Amino acid sequence: MKTKIFFVLAALAFSFVVSAQQKPLRIGVVGLTHDHIHGLLGRKVKGDIDIVGIAEPNAELAKKYANIYGLDLKMVYPSIDEMILKTKPEAVMAYNDVFGHLEVVEKCAPKGIHVMVEKPLAVSVKHAERMKYLAKKYNIHLLTNYETSWYPSTNNAYELINSEKAIGEIRKIVFQTGHQGPVEIGCSKEFLAWLTDPVLNGSGALYDFGCYGANISSWLMKGESPVSVTAVTHTNKPQIYPKVDDEATIIIQYPRSQVVIQASWNWPYNRKDMQIYGQSGFVNCANANDMMILKSGSNIAQTFSASALPNDRRDAFSYFLNVVRGNIIPQQNDLSALENNVTTVKILEAAKKSAETGKTVDWISIPENK
Repeated sequence: MKTKIFFVLAALAFSFVVSAQQKPLRIGVVGLTHDHIHGLLGRKVKGDIDIVGIAEPNAELAKKYANIYGLDLKMVYPSIDEMILKTKPEAVMAYNDVFGHLEVVEKCAPKGIHVMVEKPLAVSVKHAERMKYLAKKYNIHLLTNYETSWYPSTNNAYELINSEKAIGEIRKIVFQTGHQGPVEIGCSKEFLAWLTDPVLNGSGALYDFGCYGANISSWLMKGESPVSVTAVTHTNKPQIYPKVDDEATIIIQYPRSQVVIQASWNWPYNRKDMQIYGQSGFVNCANANDMMILKSGSNIAQTFSASALPNDRRDAFSYFLNVVRGNIIPQQNDLSALENNVTTVKILEAAKKSAETGKTVDWISIPENK
């Protein structure tokens, strides 16, 4: 009888643990002005996350999304403080302007609430270092979401280069990122209001699309510090973007390799692709899935489709859940990790300074503002 009771209790305990592991992550949302919010609100219900509250002072905007996605307006609050007080989220996802990311961390970190922001992490090194300080002090996860982090091709490229050593040591990486322009592709007026503001977004195409290459190259280079950053920016369409650049080229020089990032609101189509050249081969990622490789010792390039990512890393939401639950331990230089993204902001700020002064910025001259 005692043995039977023991097994019943053990089964109940196991059931409780499994249930706890499967419990949805209680997410609060800050801001509805970033058009990437459609990716969250339009996501099919999977039972892994539960949106418990939204902080958005623009009542008209909140009503628009309520009509589109059937949201209950009772879950929308005019401030971050009230949303947190009334809904007590475990974690927060920020869909506000980049300048506002710091405030989100200032409000959430002291309460032990984990945060994921849309790329880039911050508008300046000063903001990024302050956010890092708060995250460390209050022991929260502070992650940054990039579309390319969930591309199978991005992750396959890393494995081919760093695990399989398929092309030798990296010598050059070239990124082409961007689209026709946020006005041209029909971004919402709320999104455009801050995306084309040099204070709220940091810059224009330089920050909006330069961040992808800075983030991925830091990851591929395993966190190695650059030697210098050089950049040229221009506004080709001043009648549309009078306050910010719409064209940017960044050169990040490493001790033994170079990264070129072509970030633009002037491409004739949407693109996020990269070519990685090693000592004896190359890897070309045309998009999220299509790849080409010329391996060391071969004269023939092969095209193939990237292998699918594990379920817990296929999108930002499942990844965030698993990080908060402790199932995934982010490494310092991971694509979403804090250290990587502080470095990314340093590269962007150095690029901005280089473009403004017409001079190369030495990496060692970049201060840490805390």
